Amino acid sequence: MSFADRIQNADLHTKIMSAEQAAALIPIGANVGMSGFTGAGYPKAVPQALAARLAELHAAGQTQARIGLWTGASTAPELDGALAQAQGIEMRLPYQSDPTCRKLINAGQMLYTDMHLSHVAQAAWFGFLGKLDVAVVEVVGILPDGRLIPSTSVGNNKTWLDQADHIILEVNLHQNPALAGMHDIYYGTHLPPHRQPIPLVKTSDRIGEPYLQCDPAKVIAVVITDHPDRNSAFDAPDEVSSHIAGHIIDFLQHEVKAGRLPPELLPLQSGVGNIANAVLAGLNQGPFENLTAYTEVLQDGMLDMLRSGKLSFASATALSLSPDAAAEFNSNIDFYRQRIVLRPQEISNHPELIRRLGVIAMNAMIEADIYGNVNSTHIMGSSIMNGIGGSGDFARNAYLSIFMSPSLAKGGQISSIVPMVSHHDHTEHDVQIIVTEQGLADLRGLAPTQRAKLIVERCAHPSFKPQLLDYMDRARHSGAGLHTPHLLDEALSWHSRYLITGHM
Repeated sequence: MSFADRIQNADLHTKIMSAEQAAALIPIGANVGMSGFTGAGYPKAVPQALAARLAELHAAGQTQARIGLWTGASTAPELDGALAQAQGIEMRLPYQSDPTCRKLINAGQMLYTDMHLSHVAQAAWFGFLGKLDVAVVEVVGILPDGRLIPSTSVGNNKTWLDQADHIILEVNLHQNPALAGMHDIYYGTHLPPHRQPIPLVKTSDRIGEPYLQCDPAKVIAVVITDHPDRNSAFDAPDEVSSHIAGHIIDFLQHEVKAGRLPPELLPLQSGVGNIANAVLAGLNQGPFENLTAYTEVLQDGMLDMLRSGKLSFASATALSLSPDAAAEFNSNIDFYRQRIVLRPQEISNHPELIRRLGVIAMNAMIEADIYGNVNSTHIMGSSIMNGIGGSGDFARNAYLSIFMSPSLAKGGQISSIVPMVSHHDHTEHDVQIIVTEQGLADLRGLAPTQRAKLIVERCAHPSFKPQLLDYMDRARHSGAGLHTPHLLDEALSWHSRYLITGHM
């Protein structure tokens, strides 16, 4: 298909230009909203051209030549990586996973606002984030009236297109034009006090439009690209991740038997990563049929489940597929279009909808403490890893809130179960289930000391269990209070002692 077929609005043909020309239209100091969510649907050319321009300005002594960068979630090296390497980002939000970004943030050379993903669009509409100057959005095509065929992610694109003064569109010829019709863009959101209930009551409901609205008068450039998304292949499930998956499946079977879940479960949400993909692989081989998903990202494991028939329908905001899975998706896109809908992240992560649908949320963690508090973002309490992403949107509002991790980190040097987390992302009030390869702790309805006993017994690695039990015993007899007993000095030093010595 030629670019003329992809760009059906004749007036916008006059706006076609190179990525370098388009990047030159982005003012220094601008807040720029770019498309992209977990390596899907991000602009491929303009960010690299902008990075080259900013690097030249830095080399010429203009060290303050930077932009504010807003996206849906993480992107890819061509966007986050290129701009970070050029020292071109002043403020980054709401999520990142790029190693160069991470290094600059932790060195104090880039500002970073880590946000719940459901909050971003409304914060922009409320004016909390400042003015959005430019939107740079990848699309599959442009219709005659200026409406846009969305790409492999929706994220915050609706808000960026509405809020930005100027718009740059990247029309990616590599993206399958048959994506048209897979999206559901809801335009019924209003600002308080005029908000109305969102009319979505099951995972497969379509409540919006298949296309993004766009004012052609705001479009200042159209750039044609032909590049695939960059998503890495997942590792095959190893013994640890397979054990975690097994514990979760056993637990879900128990909940069905107890009458707390229907035989087809409730809609699934799964975070991104090898452990999450292993859980999906386990479900694909498990006893449950006619499953559904209401999640942020559709990754390889859910594609496998759709193909096998275990999963009947999936709602997400982005595709995050390995190269092999992307090829399979494109080869059979007519099949998947009947079983997948992609929504704005303000809908895919909406707390009201998560609670209404009764989502089963499964997310990764860096560490959990003995009382069920979870750290999913920071190493040693100070250094950001990636960000909270959508885990908080789901954890607080889910029917079941599950957090999972191997019991050991750093080659066995560090326990993922600790007396006190070094950074709080999810308090004990939002965490119902902790799972490691050692076992599963069901924390529902338990007091703090009951939680602690169960987490250590079920989830801690045997090499760290004696130290944790000793800590609990001494804390209970310290006279510091028996509801949530802690030895503060020791709890806070646990991480550094293990990091430095490998033992207490």
